[in-house]
Amino acid sequence: MRIGKIAPALVLALAAAATTACGGGTSSSAPKELVYWASNQGTSLDNDKAVLQPELDKFEKASGIKVKLEVVPWTDLLNRILAATTSGKGPDVLNIGNTWSASLQATGAFLPFDDAALEKVGGKSRFLGPSLAATGASGQPPVGVPLYGQAYGLYYNKKLFAEAGITKPPATWEELVEDGKKLTKPDKGQWGLSLQAGQVTENSHHAAILGAQQGAQFFTAEGKPQLASDPSVAAVQQFVDLMQKDKIVNPANAEYADTAKSLKDLSDGKAAMFMNQASAGSFKNIGMDMANLGVAPIPLPATAPPNGRKVTSFVAGINMSVFKNTKNPDAALDFVKFMVSAPEQALLNKTYGSLPTVQDAYSDAAFQTEDVKVFQNVLANSAEPMPQVPQESQFETLIGTAMKGMFADVAAGKPVDGAKIRDQLNQADQQIAAGS
Repeated sequence: MRIGKIAPALVLALAAAATTACGGGTSSSAPKELVYWASNQGTSLDNDKAVLQPELDKFEKASGIKVKLEVVPWTDLLNRILAATTSGKGPDVLNIGNTWSASLQATGAFLPFDDAALEKVGGKSRFLGPSLAATGASGQPPVGVPLYGQAYGLYYNKKLFAEAGITKPPATWEELVEDGKKLTKPDKGQWGLSLQAGQVTENSHHAAILGAQQGAQFFTAEGKPQLASDPSVAAVQQFVDLMQKDKIVNPANAEYADTAKSLKDLSDGKAAMFMNQASAGSFKNIGMDMANLGVAPIPLPATAPPNGRKVTSFVAGINMSVFKNTKNPDAALDFVKFMVSAPEQALLNKTYGSLPTVQDAYSDAAFQTEDVKVFQNVLANSAEPMPQVPQESQFETLIGTAMKGMFADVAAGKPVDGAKIRDQLNQADQQIAAGS
């Protein structure tokens, strides 16, 4: 699943967008026609078209409103959105990664989902609180509503656990490391844990999760960056040490830049654990014996650090937004209401292996399995949004890139200590503060 993945965004581009604040919107002359940019959620762009087009046809039949669909790859989506905010030429309705919410909100190009707009799409109370919290900066009307939900979990290979005499997944970070050492057998090509250590966004997501557990706040209430705090340094050190000190991660993972390799390692028995937001369907698609697949929440520290929070995931997911300059705002809100209706939420999230973002869709049997309930519980009770500040995309890029370099150093035999981590995070603070 590509939920919550973020393309690198330049703050300068966002600043330029903010100065125009003209919005996206369609110039279509048809009074009941919308243009919709959907993010790529399925196995291919064509797969998404096959999933979505029947639903759009269903909406047109019921409402008389035609929706012209374009599925946009994740590699292009953010840049396409930014271009639309500056040119004023874009869709009426679109999907955005929820970690972009505050950054895009700052452009002023999107329809605010104030109380009146939320009522038009079914009401604020229908949405899961954490998912709705990831729709923009606190104290401001959301920049959209949540469409697809996802959360991180700890996938594990039950067969490898049984062979090592481990009867249950780790509940604490200390148990994860201990179990990982039992499961690591380099001479047999088996490791306790697989990491996408070469992927910028994955590194930043884990920094946020472990940072919350350590008590980190990456930005002040005024939006000032403070990445180089003691809790932040401890969180990054904890994550890098999985390869460096604990030695339960294959150093070759420093070059893992996509999910597929880690999925395959778990499936093939080359790794016993993998922390990710992938769906069980992702493992099924690569041929894993599903009887061997288990899932649990990402562990917490056995003893919570000062100000540590019980966070095992960031609030991952996709939001649905409307460009402010759409010529058909009522039709756009009608379409959003349709997409977040209980039947559509059940159908689409079931198809994509994600989670509904509205309470009334969970009665569907597909969301009653034990594994799905693990993610439901995480999303509802132990997930925290990524920093909802305009500099969020820069935060992800800088901290994730720094961590990617740290893993490369570890793989090359170069030590990464607290001083080196603090120096890297200090540089990130300076770059964010300078807006570069």
